[in-house]
Amino acid sequence: MASAETSSLPCARCQAPAKLQCPNCLKLGLPKDASVFCSQECFKAAWPEHKKVHSPPADAWLYCTKRGKARSDAMPDFDWTGPLRPHRISPRREVPDSIPKPDYFKDGFPYKEQESRQQQIVPIRGPDDTAGIRAACRIGREVLDLAAAAAKPGVTTDELDRIVHEAMIERGAYPSPLNYFNFPKSVCTSINEVICHGIPDARELQDGDILNIDVTAYFQGFHGDLNETICVGNVDEEGKQLIKVTHDALMKAIAACKPGVRYRDVGDIITKHAAAHGFQVVKSYCGHGIGDLFHCAPNVPHYAHNKAVGIMKEGHVFTIEPMINVGSWRDRTWPDGWTAVTDDGKRSAQFEHTLVITKDGCEVLTRRLETSPPLWWEA
Repeated sequence: MASAETSSLPCARCQAPAKLQCPNCLKLGLPKDASVFCSQECFKAAWPEHKKVHSPPADAWLYCTKRGKARSDAMPDFDWTGPLRPHRISPRREVPDSIPKPDYFKDGFPYKEQESRQQQIVPIRGPDDTAGIRAACRIGREVLDLAAAAAKPGVTTDELDRIVHEAMIERGAYPSPLNYFNFPKSVCTSINEVICHGIPDARELQDGDILNIDVTAYFQGFHGDLNETICVGNVDEEGKQLIKVTHDALMKAIAACKPGVRYRDVGDIITKHAAAHGFQVVKSYCGHGIGDLFHCAPNVPHYAHNKAVGIMKEGHVFTIEPMINVGSWRDRTWPDGWTAVTDDGKRSAQFEHTLVITKDGCEVLTRRLETSPPLWWEA
């Protein structure tokens, strides 16, 4: 739940003075008068009806599978920023009753996450918690590698979603994105101008696409989060350079992580490397704390001169996940309420790791394995 300048507005549910704004409404730029609340309790009570404002009327654009139409056909007047168009998505995949699930599995609302003090205070993870997060991260890594190996021209991102979903189930894990604030799929697949949160659909991958695969596993009460951007077929030099620069910016930031480092310094490191190659860093999305919650403190912005608070301490667990664009850093969101794209339609790349701060540095819990499919410069 994001705070906002709301003191002059009444709660959308009970009309008391508002103190908080729905984070999805804030991201989508929706009017404040229908998206502010006086408390977490009012927000939770309003959620079953309020969540409908995040989607197009009757969800026709997002879920028009029965008529077999592309989603873009249902929104012909939307001002697309680039050549990519959304396609038909398949029904939500099922998770067996035997798999432990996060609280948002039923109605899409992460109650525990929104109520937790971890939104303000970064927890110090002990050995048991760290071991649990490490296990979830290992599953996430294995599953991402399977999806990356399958990503070839002609394969749909919906097929990658199937691979991720089934691989999670086989390992006794729940795919964390599934139904998180009503996200309809088990993985985010972001192509070309999509910055993040792309929804898998029936579009076939094309030779020359760049593709980000963002995987999170929920296993025995803990989440593990990572993503990579890969080449699909033969990618041009600009696209390959964008991917390499984004990867290297992340690794330079990770190399600086240790007790006593300010979280705000991460953005300076990433921006310096990106700018040296003529690229820009997205400002709307940031790294985050993770553990028994999918998202919590700290916030870790990736752009320079940010105002992030706090310093790294031994036992802190968080992600760093820079999104770097060929052109402008500015972003827009498709009418599905999730798909973030570059404002100018140029390409974007992202890499993400989950790490824990140790006594003398940090451990990358989602590190690549000897069996991980090689990135383009490793092939």
